[in-house]
Amino acid sequence: MPRTAGDSWDIVTSVGFTALAVCAARALDAALEPPLANDDYAASFVAAAGEPNLSAAVANLDTSSAAGFNARWVGVRTRFFDDFFARATEAGVRQAVILAAGLDCRAYRLAWPEDLTVFEVDQPRVLEFKQRVLDRQDAVPSARRVTVAIDLRGDWAGALIEAGFRPDRSTAWALEGLLPYLPGAAQDALFERLHQLSAAGSRCVAELGPDTGEIREFADSTSAISELATQPAVADLWYDDPRADTKAWLAQRGWEVTGVDLVAKAANEYGRPFQALPAVFERLMSTKFFSATRTG
Repeated sequence: MPRTAGDSWDIVTSVGFTALAVCAARALDAALEPPLANDDYAASFVAAAGEPNLSAAVANLDTSSAAGFNARWVGVRTRFFDDFFARATEAGVRQAVILAAGLDCRAYRLAWPEDLTVFEVDQPRVLEFKQRVLDRQDAVPSARRVTVAIDLRGDWAGALIEAGFRPDRSTAWALEGLLPYLPGAAQDALFERLHQLSAAGSRCVAELGPDTGEIREFADSTSAISELATQPAVADLWYDDPRADTKAWLAQRGWEVTGVDLVAKAANEYGRPFQALPAVFERLMSTKFFSATRTG
């Protein structure tokens, strides 16, 4: 269903389904060489959700499925964000915020310093499902984990502070697979809040959404892949309305911004170059990612 103002979802509908599909891709990444996501929790979430196509693909390690197609690029993205957190903690950051955390389990699967807190922000029903599955496994996080159940179009900053977030401390912010699902005004407001909450030394890593016209090109590419037909249409879920140039906006406010080419990184650093991806996928992977550090 197309998006509406104030819409919500669980883990098998609308935007929530995309989090589940990415989770299935992380599970199938283990069957690729070399594996990059290293997510031992992903398969359990897919099984618990019970969505038949994703469940079958993961149970059968079917890398020819839609989830297997997604695994080719999701694993690369996952490793990039994992590495970002490793560098941030090496630099002394002790507060991490994962916006639109979905079924991300970095609070459990990464090696964190003992004094670090990971805040996970997402829709209430998504976080409730996630917690149920983790509880069944008696999973124990490797850092102090705090969940913040709120829509990112609302006062998430106030909810984050109420949950114990410290704006006076440097923070590592992750916006993975989030911004295409926000209207332009909501994205601009989100970065306003993020900037206000970021002490000097804070870091940010993000994946930008499509430019005008790229949604249709992306949708046409995925429609040509029959296995992806059962997934929600990106044209119904993504926004490409006007928004600020986020990288320029941050640079003007004292952030040192670095664009990242994940196509080159996959081939030259991770040892798993992309093969036979549609041209629009490769373009998005090479131009939409950046990291930034607040120096002023």
